[in-house]
Amino acid sequence: MDTTTLLLFSATVLPLIATPGPDMLFIVAQTLGAGRGAGLRATLGVCTGYLVHSMLAALGLAALIAASPPLFAALRWAGVAYLAWLAWRLLRSAMRAGGLNVHGDRYPAEFRRGFLTAVLNPKGMMIYFAILPQFISHDGPAALQAIALSAAFIALCAMFYSLLSLVIAAGGRRSQLDERRRRWIEGVSGGLIALAAGKLATG
Repeated sequence: MDTTTLLLFSATVLPLIATPGPDMLFIVAQTLGAGRGAGLRATLGVCTGYLVHSMLAALGLAALIAASPPLFAALRWAGVAYLAWLAWRLLRSAMRAGGLNVHGDRYPAEFRRGFLTAVLNPKGMMIYFAILPQFISHDGPAALQAIALSAAFIALCAMFYSLLSLVIAAGGRRSQLDERRRRWIEGVSGGLIALAAGKLATG
């Protein structure tokens, strides 16, 4: 695949990556709630989730899922339900003393939640189904071209979301949280994830 095609593809998908959606709102919520490391781990989870979409695209399964309205709807509503559950958990914690245990299993949890957020986001799959094929040439192996384009997309996601996490963390560097601040952060984080669920439900 030539460099020009990769650059054109990157210029096409970058505005979509930079547009607030479930992935971005989830990463912002994690960064606000637990700092830079949480945002970066959530970013790694999201990018790993998109590796699943990449494999589906390379195997041609993304087109099959997108062409099946019931299957596509099931994936969409599974994503809505998952994000709604996360939002409810944070909002409930914000309304009571003690709150969530932000230590313990935090590290794998942030990665796992980011992974599920990306895998269950059908809008991400639509990038692979509606946009990526437009940049595949019939002159070469389609699977290899799909993998190259997917790698470019994931790299752009990783760079943009990592930078976003660092900027947000730098603006809200925290030490030990008092109870009032902890409730405020969890309430805002829950609200952002609820907004992500709403965008996924109506998008």
